[in-house]
Amino acid sequence: MRRGTDPQVSVVRVRFPQERHQQMIDLIAERGRVATAELATLFDVSLATARRDLDVLEHAGLVSRTHGGVVLRGRNDGSTEPLFLEKLRQHQNLKQRIGIAAAEELPDGKVAILDSGTTTLAIARAIAGRPVTIVTIDLKVAEAAASGATEVHLVGGHVRNGYFSIVGAWATSALQSIRADVAFMAADAIDEAGITNSTFDEAEVKRVVLSRASRCVLVADHSKLGARSFADVCPLDEVDLFVTDRGAEPMIGPYRQKIRDIRLV
Repeated sequence: MRRGTDPQVSVVRVRFPQERHQQMIDLIAERGRVATAELATLFDVSLATARRDLDVLEHAGLVSRTHGGVVLRGRNDGSTEPLFLEKLRQHQNLKQRIGIAAAEELPDGKVAILDSGTTTLAIARAIAGRPVTIVTIDLKVAEAAASGATEVHLVGGHVRNGYFSIVGAWATSALQSIRADVAFMAADAIDEAGITNSTFDEAEVKRVVLSRASRCVLVADHSKLGARSFADVCPLDEVDLFVTDRGAEPMIGPYRQKIRDIRLV
């Protein structure tokens, strides 16, 4: 950042529009409402460019336009990414069942990468104490898995406050140096086009995770189906097994044609 002419304003310079979009989302999430003109000043872009950026974010369902500004869409209706503690309260019993079933896909003595999220946290709790090696990109997952004979490696990087996931260049670089037998992948949203995530940073790390494992096990409860979020992660044909709850049964048909194996628990 550099200081603008107004001593109260820090101008943010980024190389790519996607980076600017992500930082805009973070700022809007922090403040609740931001004026379009202020965004143009903060990100050192024209008013027309700021409006186009907001069009992209609105089309993705992340914000709502107001007269002269923008607000975070659905701050109280769950349409934006909830914080960790909010996620933890949602569908707890379903996540526990999914976690127990998914943990069975990791034999003793093998290596797994555990994605960030409360469903993978349930997997970590089911695995904890077993003689396996876990690599994770989530502080809470690492804490839950670190028990008994379980060897846990926590990838370094930038911690997303309130979410506890780890992102950034350090994380992707560290992941490039390992090989795993299984990657347990969580998702913010799943539709027939693929898996999507609420942030570009997490989506980038997830793609690296997929590239470093021999097998991908997707874990998500039924509420994630038929939804689409902001950042693409991967198409469904990269998933070897999808573990979800029986509430997904009425809508699972189209996914069976794209995913190798689906297990309802």
